[in-house]
Amino acid sequence: MSQHDTIFSKPLPSVSDFCFDQQVVEVFPDMINRSVPGYSSILQTLPQLVSRYAQKNTQLFDLGCSLGAATLAMRKGCENSDGCKIVAVDNSEPMIERAGLHLGGFKSQVPVELRCEDITDTVIENASVVVLNFTLQFVPPEKREAMIQRIYDGLTDGGVLLIAEKFRHADETMNNMLVDLHHDFKRANGYSELEISQKRAAIENVMKIDTLEAHEQRFQKVGFKHQTVWFQCFNFAAMLAVK
Repeated sequence: MSQHDTIFSKPLPSVSDFCFDQQVVEVFPDMINRSVPGYSSILQTLPQLVSRYAQKNTQLFDLGCSLGAATLAMRKGCENSDGCKIVAVDNSEPMIERAGLHLGGFKSQVPVELRCEDITDTVIENASVVVLNFTLQFVPPEKREAMIQRIYDGLTDGGVLLIAEKFRHADETMNNMLVDLHHDFKRANGYSELEISQKRAAIENVMKIDTLEAHEQRFQKVGFKHQTVWFQCFNFAAMLAVK
């Protein structure tokens, strides 16, 4: 059972950079559902997308799997694709340990391999589906194109990259409006002004967000044939790119 997120509820003498440690693991489901608009809708749609694009006898990757919520959705979507295997990767050992417990609570014929490693080191091969669910934004900007290129190179023909990210609007006025709407969303979910402020300070050095245009240009540059934004809520979007 997830605990209520109170990590930033009291004034901190200094705000350290955000990290996915044991403290975050304990409250992560509550944190992400109260912080990311549309998160549940994205998860609910993943099985449909995976069912559409998963190919028999291929691998599916969940890069930055955290507690395995997307992995579970992917597993549901590829149960009718013979020979599929899911590789779920995260560089946080506490996240991987808890993901193992979470996945173990649900029966499935689809094997899942959990790996604790840096996703920039993960070998992508014979992949029909790769999921990056609010993960690329934590990869150093200078490594992102190479990351997407490695994913593209490891995809089968017709394989797909499913990526969800917080984004920055290219128009500053519109960006400020979307940020305000997001903060209103967090307030409506019970976060105080102190919590919003301290969380923003903690995450700004470790999460550098791109514009949607930057994502689109990156997809085109590495070779994807088709791409679209299939979901957006405020300054959060889910995108799909097909090889």
